[in-house]
Amino acid sequence: MSSDPYKEAGVDIEAASHIVEEMKALAQTTDTINVWRGIGGFASCYRLPVEDYDEPIIVSSTDGVGTKLNLATKFNKHRTIGIDLVAMCVNDVVTAGAKPLYFLDYFSTGQLQRHTAIELMEGIVYGCIQAGCSLVGGETAEMPQFYPKGKYDVAGFCTGIVSYADAVDGTDIKPGDVIIGLASSGVHSNGFSLINSIFSDSALKKLQSELLIPTKIYVNTILKLIESFNSPVNNSIKGIAHITGGGLFGNIPRILPDNCKAMLDTNNWAIPEIFLEIQQKTCISILEMCGIFNYGIGMVIIVPEREAEDVIAASIELGEDAYIIGKVVPVDKPLQCEIR
Repeated sequence: MSSDPYKEAGVDIEAASHIVEEMKALAQTTDTINVWRGIGGFASCYRLPVEDYDEPIIVSSTDGVGTKLNLATKFNKHRTIGIDLVAMCVNDVVTAGAKPLYFLDYFSTGQLQRHTAIELMEGIVYGCIQAGCSLVGGETAEMPQFYPKGKYDVAGFCTGIVSYADAVDGTDIKPGDVIIGLASSGVHSNGFSLINSIFSDSALKKLQSELLIPTKIYVNTILKLIESFNSPVNNSIKGIAHITGGGLFGNIPRILPDNCKAMLDTNNWAIPEIFLEIQQKTCISILEMCGIFNYGIGMVIIVPEREAEDVIAASIELGEDAYIIGKVVPVDKPLQCEIR
């Protein structure tokens, strides 16, 4: 019998432990004074800053990166995937007006490769720093009989906090309100099953730098806009939608009351060239594109009409490309989102 049957089965514990120690050191660069016990124990512990919040609400999100991973493994570029992973979770949490506090990740692969794991962790750390949260824990699993060589999957988990009075939930949205869109950095992390199916390997190679642009993290912008425009007597930021899977059509209705629908005008914002290339390749309609992709808008904010120009100006000052992309109108048919 082998002296190390587990290694023969495809799991090298000693090699993995060295990689995990490197990952742990990277993660600890995101620690704050509130991290009580981070990576290394059986569970991570975080001291909630409840003294800063009135009737604090904990807000949580979990997500992955999907088949964008196919491109990362094909071209051996993984750092941006780590940023994507954080962005997909923290952008969800901030839609409730919550500040992300901490993040955890799950990374599973057939055989742990240092290059892949460290690049991925560097991206996660960078994303956490951008979002102002701590990477407090994670799990790294080797599953040699499950994943083909070079393949892996990742999942992220984020927790944030917001005062009850400051939470944003869309309940005050009404017809006449204005829909503001913050530009995306590109495709972000959705629609890649279609992208992988329509482009050849050579085409994907030419497009890789654009397709692997990481999902934009909107946390600082959104929190600053809420700080500027919401108060105990007047909440101008009424609703926030992160445009992920399901595109504009699938996500804006999630924050609308039953008596409202979104009317969008795609002439009102700049459509990135990559979406036009996808559209040309597939011959699908703008309607279908808006139901799959973010189509150039990564985050949506709904505000009263009188505040729209001020919110646009503040967003631009914060470094965003911001547009009035539509209006909230009364429902006159089952669809809760349309284009004109």
